[in-house]
Amino acid sequence: MITKKKTIQWEKRVVKISRVSKVVKGGKKISFRATVVVGDKEKKVGVGVAKADEVRTAIKKAETEAKKKIITIPTAEGKTIPHAMIGILGGSKVFIRPAVPGTGVIAGGSVRIVLELAGIKNILSKQLGSNNSLNNARATIVALKSLTTIQQVITKRQLSLEQIIGK
Repeated sequence: MITKKKTIQWEKRVVKISRVSKVVKGGKKISFRATVVVGDKEKKVGVGVAKADEVRTAIKKAETEAKKKIITIPTAEGKTIPHAMIGILGGSKVFIRPAVPGTGVIAGGSVRIVLELAGIKNILSKQLGSNNSLNNARATIVALKSLTTIQQVITKRQLSLEQIIGK
């Protein structure tokens, strides 16, 4: 039997490129730090950060790191998330909430990039605390990682659907 392997088309977006310097014996050594988000626009997304002497190399390294840190997220009807969640990382808090079809992605900065590459079409979000793009992207990943579906709750609690809904 011949099986076809489905290759995933990853889409990458550079969130931020920073020029960083390190003071060494002979002067300052300048390098670049790249923050990259990788996703397939169908429930898989990851964030990576890397440093290198050239911008192109830093982006490539960050992309490979992001592919290593891919997470799969649950989605509900209408290409949204199942319930509201807050993701906290460092000083950044990201609040995400499901929205009705037709709303679109209401988010800003790196949160918007993560949500779009995850394949979410209708969502409301708010960044609280820090405006650091890396921490906001990682806080979004934390929030998406902690989402659960109704089926996961049913199996975890060993209840029936009627008992959870309350009928």
